[in-house]
Amino acid sequence: MMRFAKYHGIGNDYVLVDCTRGDEAAVAALPVAELAELTRRVSHRHTGVGSDGLILLCCPAAGVDAEVRMRMFNSDGSEGEMCGNGLRCLCKLAVDSGVADANPLRVQTGRGVLAVQWRRDADGGVSEVTVDMDAPILEMARVPAAIPGVRGEEEVFGRELSGEWWSALGGDDGWRNAAGVESAISVVSMGNPHAVFFCSEVAAVPLERLGPLIERHPWFPRRVNVHFVARVGDGLRMRTWERGAGITQACGTGACAVVVAAVRQGRCARRVRVELPGGALRLEWRESDSHVIQAGPAVEVCRGEWPATVAAGAPCR
Repeated sequence: MMRFAKYHGIGNDYVLVDCTRGDEAAVAALPVAELAELTRRVSHRHTGVGSDGLILLCCPAAGVDAEVRMRMFNSDGSEGEMCGNGLRCLCKLAVDSGVADANPLRVQTGRGVLAVQWRRDADGGVSEVTVDMDAPILEMARVPAAIPGVRGEEEVFGRELSGEWWSALGGDDGWRNAAGVESAISVVSMGNPHAVFFCSEVAAVPLERLGPLIERHPWFPRRVNVHFVARVGDGLRMRTWERGAGITQACGTGACAVVVAAVRQGRCARRVRVELPGGALRLEWRESDSHVIQAGPAVEVCRGEWPATVAAGAPCR
């Protein structure tokens, strides 16, 4: 049996496994292909636990100055570099279960080591988590993205797209008028790639059709997360198609990318509230060091055992 815990960050839900001790330590050593298959089975909404993916709480690699490490797999089995909501959930698991108590907690991720500050609630559990998501990556070669006419060292904010580009996604333009979708694209990486489109009404966007087409567009060699965003008062409202997971209730790295794109185009202040279908996040793109700071909740849903046999492994501590 593999013990797990299910968490969510404003509806972005993940199955987490503590691989720092006990029999579950062997899970982190499984071949990537086996982890991918495990993720697909566990994440299935009807025959599994149901989640947007699987996250492993691991020991940091040798020589890395961190307390713990996060490995994240999307529900389709692909391994992701970063996950903002998942990182908050991992912090809660690590602190609440006694794996680590440093504050800020240093977490090794595919983006590097990130500092995570946490706050306990009245019952003693971690409830609020603030993550320093580091600076956005804006050069196209590093996102990565290969947009015709754009050099690798250039940035893309509000770049106009042709009618042919939109037509290639299929269907007529009726939905674009209904949603007030602007014709331009912005591209940002927070360790994982994001494509941002501004509109007036996010609910009118046929995301279930557009998401997979843009995710796998030839411009994005490692695929891309897709976001449609509207200005709401002083804040932003967004919907997301996540690379490897589909439509999700929230995307933490996506919210960061959206704020960067909005600030660069003068659409919002550097400190802003972002509404997602599952709830809201507080974001700040700091001018002093260009780091994006993300704050939001982390909630434990349940714990259980998955009927999978894993070899016994030695704890890392």
